[in-house]
Amino acid sequence: MTDISVVIPVFRASSSLSELHHRLVSQFETLKLKFEIIFIEDCGGDDSWIIIQSLAQNDHRVCGIRFSRNYGQHNALLAGIRAANGQLIVTMDDDLQHPPEEIPRLLSKIYEGCDVVYGAPDKGQRGFFRDIASQITKIALQKSMGAETASNVSSFRVFRTELRDAFESYKSPSVNIDVLLTWGTTKFLATPVRQEERKYGNSNYSTRKLIRHAIDMMTGFTTVPLKIAGIIGFIFAIFGVLIFFYVLVQYFVNGSVVPGFAFLASIIAIFSGSQLLALGIIGEYISRIHQRSMERPAYLVKEFCSKRD
Repeated sequence: MTDISVVIPVFRASSSLSELHHRLVSQFETLKLKFEIIFIEDCGGDDSWIIIQSLAQNDHRVCGIRFSRNYGQHNALLAGIRAANGQLIVTMDDDLQHPPEEIPRLLSKIYEGCDVVYGAPDKGQRGFFRDIASQITKIALQKSMGAETASNVSSFRVFRTELRDAFESYKSPSVNIDVLLTWGTTKFLATPVRQEERKYGNSNYSTRKLIRHAIDMMTGFTTVPLKIAGIIGFIFAIFGVLIFFYVLVQYFVNGSVVPGFAFLASIIAIFSGSQLLALGIIGEYISRIHQRSMERPAYLVKEFCSKRD
């Protein structure tokens, strides 16, 4: 039986795949572990699939999955996780920022009894807006995973394969592997690992994509926004009652009426804005119910390559 399955989503990574494969093979042969490498090509439009086919042709431990169109990193991870045969699954990026030489550090922690171990990068911030998006995503994970672990979530992770049974029937097109893992365990751990500088190309995650992913996390897997909308509504309702009493006091005690159209217009604007905010949040949840009712697949495999017997 295979000891380790390495699942790697691939998007426009033709320059790094050969080196990544070589370093992974070297590392696992040193550890004397039986392994497989699963590349999931997410229709990046470059020569990545050709390289994956070549690697699979020359190494029976490599297999490739190609999507029919671009579905996203977490959807690619889900496909690779479902195809894995190892007792443990390692997920990592395709850009060599996650050094294969750091995998033994993750394995040593999971052998201590954890179910999921994250490799927390030792690098600092990557930009104001990217950090904001990252923090929003981590807030959505905190209830399930605990604040300490959620703050160290990374795409460089190792977990026990049996955890995938918890989300075996998951079909929604909105996928987040970290949330799905919480459906199967509460035993999470994060350990510091080295993160290398990007050697080829640029990051495929723009700030806009990260913010969109953070919003998907908040509205797709938690009810936090609905609770925030309720709190905002309650605060403004109290604010409205206070204003009403203020007007009554001015009229009955001082015998005057609070003057000014601007005052009235500002109050109306405040209440209208809060109502529209709440309706927008509720609408986002209704939209997600509609999307899930259509039962769109999380991914569709177009091609598969492997020399396995």
